[in-house]
Amino acid sequence: MTSPALLGRSAIVTGGASGIGSAVTRLFAARGARVVVVDLQEEAGRAVAEELGDAVVFLRGDVSDRRVADTAVATAVERFGALDVLVNNASVSRQKPFEEQTDDDWDLAMDTGLYATRNFMLAALPELKKSAHASVVNFGSGAGLNGQPNQASYAAAKEAIRGLSRVAANEWAPYGIRVNVVCPMALTAGVAQWAEAHPEQYARSAAAVPLGRFGDPDRDVAPVVGFLAGDDSRYMTGQTVMADGGSVKLR
Repeated sequence: MTSPALLGRSAIVTGGASGIGSAVTRLFAARGARVVVVDLQEEAGRAVAEELGDAVVFLRGDVSDRRVADTAVATAVERFGALDVLVNNASVSRQKPFEEQTDDDWDLAMDTGLYATRNFMLAALPELKKSAHASVVNFGSGAGLNGQPNQASYAAAKEAIRGLSRVAANEWAPYGIRVNVVCPMALTAGVAQWAEAHPEQYARSAAAVPLGRFGDPDRDVAPVVGFLAGDDSRYMTGQTVMADGGSVKLR
């Protein structure tokens, strides 16, 4: 049965074709939203769109390209008539020790993380101002909060996103636009690759989770994003919500 929690809302989900992004896309569709999925993975994106039918429009694009953000917003308005929710999930990075990270490594993390988040937020702002249910959900990471080894550029980009989100939450509150951050810990394909490359680090991370496991994207992370996107969190903005099994306890 479809829950009406997001019924009639229009959303953009970056990186929405796989991993946590596809989990968010499916949950949004199940709760009555219509979604523009922005992703470079054409086969996966088309598969999600075919699976979910009229609820999803797939836009193949590189989130580091500001024109893609403009196109995504225009697509949401053209196909669904409005834009209510923006989920900035996409990011790409390379894991290696800080002293080995190159300028290209830093550019990749910042362009697909911080600058993509900035560009999509700015592109979405005029339409979000028109919405009575405007919500932005950005993605941070425990890697930044904990200083995870081998993830300097990624951690820096994610902490910058948290700082940007807090500023936007204050500046955009008069428009009724809420801006929150979710920091997930989930067993995605990317995490599986990281675990294979750094098995000892993965084992330490998994053992340190108080709830004893890495999260499931569909059951443990996507519902948190759905909560932040919907009216049940209407009095929350500027917050970082940890969906990480208790690994980080913010104060």
